[in-house]
Amino acid sequence: MHLRQGTFSHLPDLTDAEIAAQVRYALLNNWPVSIEYTDDPHPRNVYWEMWGLPLFDLDEPDGVLAEINSCRATFPRHYIRVNAYDATYGRQTTALSFIVQRPEHEPGFRLNRTDTDDRRQHYGFHAYALDDRPGERYGR
Repeated sequence: MHLRQGTFSHLPDLTDAEIAAQVRYALLNNWPVSIEYTDDPHPRNVYWEMWGLPLFDLDEPDGVLAEINSCRATFPRHYIRVNAYDATYGRQTTALSFIVQRPEHEPGFRLNRTDTDDRRQHYGFHAYALDDRPGERYGR
């Protein structure tokens, strides 16, 4: 099971050449790019840790790819994603977001069901990775 988040979640993992093509597309549209990482990929955890500052005023994807590779080297067992922001609406709006790295082993999620009054049921997700401490969730 793979975590499915972002623009290309239905496709196989992107190669570095495909990542560069998507970053180039974002830069041609004047969308600043940022890199984020996490070891808590719960679908409601939308605030991942930011790797450095957003990358403004770039013409080529080489600078972004260098930052992605630096983040990969620092966090080899984390999820890493690229976000591109469109400011034409007058606010920070995500125009493009996709995962560029995932851990080798993804333990998945458990569906929790809680029975409440009047036979109602509430559902929630629990990531198996959260059973371990931060930094140790995807191997040691």
